[in-house]
Order: sequence, then structure tokens, then C-alpha cells
Amino acid sequence: MTYSVRIADLPLSERPRERLLAYGPKSLATAELIAILLGTGQGKGKLSAVGLGQYILQKLSEYQRDPLEVLRDITPQELTAIHGIGPAKATTILAAIELGKRAFYSRPPERQLIENPQAAAAALSQELMWQAQERFAVVMLDVKNRLVATKTITIGTATSTLAHPREIFREVLRSGATRLIIAHNHPTGNLDPSDEDMDLTRHLLQGAQFLQVPLLDHLILGEGNFVSLRQTTALWEEFPQVE
Repeated sequence: MTYSVRIADLPLSERPRERLLAYGPKSLATAELIAILLGTGQGKGKLSAVGLGQYILQKLSEYQRDPLEVLRDITPQELTAIHGIGPAKATTILAAIELGKRAFYSRPPERQLIENPQAAAAALSQELMWQAQERFAVVMLDVKNRLVATKTITIGTATSTLAHPREIFREVLRSGATRLIIAHNHPTGNLDPSDEDMDLTRHLLQGAQFLQVPLLDHLILGEGNFVSLRQTTALWEEFPQVE
């Protein structure tokens, strides 16, 4: 007689899903991880999902082979040849193996190094340089000044925009960045900082000191050019940043 035992029928302490949620996937044996993929076990006698996982590993380890090494390159035909593994279970296992391979071998692209105002302006050129409306954006960097992300915080009218320090630092902290450059555009092409630009920079420099997230520069872009407030004002002398 053939029986089917669900994971939900096992004692709580023996349920792989619950243990994974409580203690993380590293706490589970390989057979238990397979059991989660399969959901149920089926075979001669009373065989649980974990039992089926153990049976699969046993079959894969025949001829003194490492079962995980076999799994990495197993074919659908080889899997379905194991008693209790039909097409549905085989595709679930193969999909999990392929996803694991892609996650392991995938590497993030090399982050762009932002080591001067020119590089920061280039990173924001598409977002800010030629826009008809004033926009405020943030360049978020890691501890080595490599680009983590850019984010347009606000889009204003043709003549003004607003960016609250709270919104700016919230985006920086959410991204995991450790330093930032702020920037906005002047659609008129006049790159002289306004009083509002200077005041906002002062507030952000003070906030950056408090949060220990250095503000490296404030750029104004427009009509193919840009200026660096760090290079053209004394604000960074008033509010030194720990870099």
C-alpha cells in the first residue's frame, strides 16, 4: 500500500518550513531542503517528505558519488528515473538548482568610481543637465566613493523646486550608502547658487555631520555646464565633513 505524508502532519519540531523561518536555511539538512521543494513524499510504505529527500540523496550517492555534485548537473531524465520523482517534482528541483547557480555565479557590475565633481556631474547628466524643469537629485556612494545609486528626489516647476533634508537622508540611509553628493539643475543655464541653494546646503551639511554621512558636494547643472559649491564656496569650511 502507498501512503502520502504531508509536512503539515509532522510534529512542529520536525517541520522544515517552520524551522527554516525560525532559524534560517543553514539550519536545515539537505534532505529537509529537498523536502520543502517537494511538499509531500510518496513511496512504498510510510514515507515523509524528509524521507523522500533522504531517499533521493541516497540514490544520488550511489557509486560513491557526492549527491550535491550529481545534483548540480543532473538531467530531467535522471531525476524522473528515481522512484517517487515525477515530472512535477523533477521540474521543481531543477528550477531550484538553476536558480541557485544563477544567484551564486551572478556578480554585480563594477561600481563606478565618483572621485571628482566631473564624474558626479556625468552620472547625473541625463537626469538633470537638459531638463526644462528644475530637479533635485542625490548621488549615493559607498565608503570608497563608488556609485551605489542616483535618485531624483523632487521635480519642481520651471522656476523652483523643493527638497527637504528628511527626504534626502531617508533615501541615502535606505540605499545603504555612506556618503552623498546632492545636485540640482538650473534650466536657465545660470549656474549661480541662489540664497535658497546656499541655505539648503547649510542644513544638509549640518545634518550630515549629525548622521556621520558625509556630504561631499552640491552641484548645479544646466545647459552643458556645472559648478561645484564645494569648490566655489566656503560652506565646507564652516561645516567640515568627516570623510
